[in-house]
Amino acid sequence: MSDTSMLVGLTWQQLLARQSFIELDALARATALLDRGTARVLAGPFDRLESPWLEPQGVTPQSDDGVVIVRGSVDGHPAVVAAIDQRFQGGGIGEVSGAKISQALLHAAADSRAGTPTAAVILFETGGVRLQEANLGLNAVAEICSAVLDLRPVAPVIGIVAGTVGSFGGMSIAAGLCTRLIVTPQSRIGLNGPAVIEQEGGIDEFDSHDHALIWAVDGGEQRAGTGLADDLVPDDVALIRRHVVDAIADGVGAPGSHRSERLDVLTSRLATLDPVHPPEPAALRELWGRTYAPVPVHARAPRQRTGPATRGRTWLAALSAGVAPQQVIPSVLSATTPTACYLAVVPDPGNPYHRAREGQVGLTESSALAHAVRDIVEQDRGHTTKRAIVAVVDLPSQAYGRIEETAGLHQAMAAAVDAYHRARTAGHPIVTLVVGTALSGGFLTHGLQANQILALDDPAVEIHAMHKEAAARITMRTVGELDDLATTIPPLSYRVADWATLGFCDGLLSVADADDPAPSDVAAVAAAVDDAIARARVGVLDLANRLDSAAAMTARRASRAVRDILDEQWTS
Repeated sequence: MSDTSMLVGLTWQQLLARQSFIELDALARATALLDRGTARVLAGPFDRLESPWLEPQGVTPQSDDGVVIVRGSVDGHPAVVAAIDQRFQGGGIGEVSGAKISQALLHAAADSRAGTPTAAVILFETGGVRLQEANLGLNAVAEICSAVLDLRPVAPVIGIVAGTVGSFGGMSIAAGLCTRLIVTPQSRIGLNGPAVIEQEGGIDEFDSHDHALIWAVDGGEQRAGTGLADDLVPDDVALIRRHVVDAIADGVGAPGSHRSERLDVLTSRLATLDPVHPPEPAALRELWGRTYAPVPVHARAPRQRTGPATRGRTWLAALSAGVAPQQVIPSVLSATTPTACYLAVVPDPGNPYHRAREGQVGLTESSALAHAVRDIVEQDRGHTTKRAIVAVVDLPSQAYGRIEETAGLHQAMAAAVDAYHRARTAGHPIVTLVVGTALSGGFLTHGLQANQILALDDPAVEIHAMHKEAAARITMRTVGELDDLATTIPPLSYRVADWATLGFCDGLLSVADADDPAPSDVAAVAAAVDDAIARARVGVLDLANRLDSAAAMTARRASRAVRDILDEQWTS
């Protein structure tokens, strides 16, 4: 279906009156969705909320950091719109822009809980994390995902992906968490951009110059045609606003009804896929349909394989008090004790999804994590003391593959993020222990929704938004130039000691040998995990502690300034 075919049936007067939504800038898009005369910009350019990290890298900052926050009403209902400006850094999310979105969502949630339901509309035009701010951007996306889920039970969260840039990276996980997702035929939604997949997997995996392939896989028509978006709307301001009005009028979804909660659908859909002979995008529409509902599957025997020794596997076994790890699937291990459930993603050389064989988080890994976490929540329902969930993290990234994008990796990851958030807000202490690499969307999915984050102080521990060679290519720098910048710009650094200064590290743990830990190392780390669990039990259930930590007072001054200004302006 083309954009023009969607306009069949309109009168010539309606066609002449049509106004493109895509051609508007971020402020105009936000204002167009709100009732006339109600729009009020918050934390705007005259508040000078610029990123402190760009100018030292030779990048000119923007005074609103590329995100416009506008309060107003939609058909009389209180609402806030967060519009990403794709013209600034490709819509990349950094510290300040991310804080503006998450803090606006948190204010809407607070108002909604206080009796004034306040809907949120997020205009996604983003390539994901802004690599010039790397770890701060990655954390900002995690906080946005958490804030979406804080608001969603009390007021609708509407996502719109209109076009030109589309939605990629971790922000597509946030799109997968929305109450309703509206797309145009020009839009694209995916976890990994075509160029990144080609860089990682080669042109045979994805030809980033094949525009027909790109829209067949990521395009708005395809996402709506496979139930990964709700409304396919022409590029027309009035029609898009009408769908927003309807979505807000429909209110919040019933518990368990959101795409990211429907594990039954995700499981059945994945069971229909043959990774060795993946379906073409058009065939997937026939296979799955445009309604997000379970599809018929044939039973398959569970796979059982033992993978190679890795830090994730080693530390999971060491910390689980003698409980033998069990396979949720061969690439996701679980060890459950009377007080905690330990989870790790590990390599599986026999994984039929070939881009997920080295411990990457892919479709089945996301589903397995979501199931494991939700099972613990269900088992502990009604218990006074909920078991902790410990995410043992040693993963290279997410899976960069065509089948992953075709099937909607971002939506599978959203299911895992939703499950971790559900566990945290239900009172399960979530503690992340990084023992190796923790990169990009893999870490967003398995680790960054934790109350407490610990990491081994070891040279092989690496936390970042993207592995170094790819980050250098995308930012058009050499690896050496990245390393030089990282000496003075901590969020760019791959050193775990620098990451620990950014405000979201709750413990940097020294061990003698991270690959083959001695009993004394295991005992010390286990004690630190127990302490983190105890802190989580008495701490907040959201991620506010990351803004109030001692390190955040310095490293995240800009985020704290955003919070202060929005606190002041929200009701003024």
